[in-house]
Amino acid sequence: MTAHAAREGRTETPRHGADSPGHRTGVWFIGARGSVATTATAGCAAIAAGLHPPTGMVTETPPFADTGLPPLASLVFGGHDILDCPLPKRAEALAEGGVLPYRLPTAVRSELDAADAEIRPGGPLPGDTRTDQQIIAAFAADLTDFAHRHELARTVVINVSSTEPAPGPDDPRLPASSLYAAAALRAGCSYVNFTPSTGLRAPGLADDVADCGLPHAGRDGKTGQTLLRSVLAPMFLQRALPVRAWSGSNLLGGGDGAALADPAAAAAKNAGKERVLADTFGTAPEGEVHIDDVQAMGDWKTAWDHIAFDGFLGSRMVLQTIWQGCDSALAAPLVLDLARLLARSHEAGLSGPRPELGFYFKDPDGGTSPALAEQYAALLAFAERLRGMA
Repeated sequence: MTAHAAREGRTETPRHGADSPGHRTGVWFIGARGSVATTATAGCAAIAAGLHPPTGMVTETPPFADTGLPPLASLVFGGHDILDCPLPKRAEALAEGGVLPYRLPTAVRSELDAADAEIRPGGPLPGDTRTDQQIIAAFAADLTDFAHRHELARTVVINVSSTEPAPGPDDPRLPASSLYAAAALRAGCSYVNFTPSTGLRAPGLADDVADCGLPHAGRDGKTGQTLLRSVLAPMFLQRALPVRAWSGSNLLGGGDGAALADPAAAAAKNAGKERVLADTFGTAPEGEVHIDDVQAMGDWKTAWDHIAFDGFLGSRMVLQTIWQGCDSALAAPLVLDLARLLARSHEAGLSGPRPELGFYFKDPDGGTSPALAEQYAALLAFAERLRGMA
């Protein structure tokens, strides 16, 4: 039974005619054939059909009822990617690796085929002679065509591609992540940077960002090790327990592991992990985060932290944590949350950085407390604001 057929069997009517023209919302992934995008696309279809519960989706919890968020059934998926593996095949590989339920790729095959048909070639690839402006125009045209053909109310562009190295001060070209981000603005789309890559923060885009009148959020999704740090670091601070050192290690495989084997890409990734501690304590404690590519682990990751701190009368203490999880399964519900929240923000006429969404990021746009509890309170207040605007 396909997810489409399951939906046809439901008696519930989509809110506000979610399947009718003009009430659909586009979700355009940068890295549309990667693990996160594939998991999010398949997961959205499964949840909308009632095949699985919305585990991990904060927007499906009671505080977000009646806030005007677009229904999951109204989301239409597409994107850019430089890979050519069909989305159903990618989903089958993820099911083989235990990331997706084994039979899910078959159950949602029609939705995966539909999304795959909307994936366009990304870039720039080696040998591409186009200028930055030509590439931006081509990417923006893909977005405009997608919105026109599906009669979308609006589209949210979400970067879930592999981490790129930070650009140098003398680089003559915009990094790829910034080309996609600029295209999103040109096409009138709100934008989410779920990666540590530059995106909208390229100096050359500052005027475009200021003038765009669009909501945006980022950067670098907070899914595992840093999520835990954003809970533990305030605990030490509030209990007046000085942290002497905080070291960490990550073992991961898959595309992320391969990308982060590049020291420059790993440095961009670690900057966000370390920023949470520096922002909480005022200065970063001694210690580093190491990332090791272990391809045998596939899409799974193990993160270990060693925290040395002082107790009463100088007693030396240690806290160690181990986080074992699947980044794609942790990230996918957050990505769907952000797509809905940015679409609703756009509909409500909100623009600029959305610091209320700092709950989801290591390095939020607009500045926010690094403490997860305070970020969650800000997110709930935002839900109340959206409810009042519905």
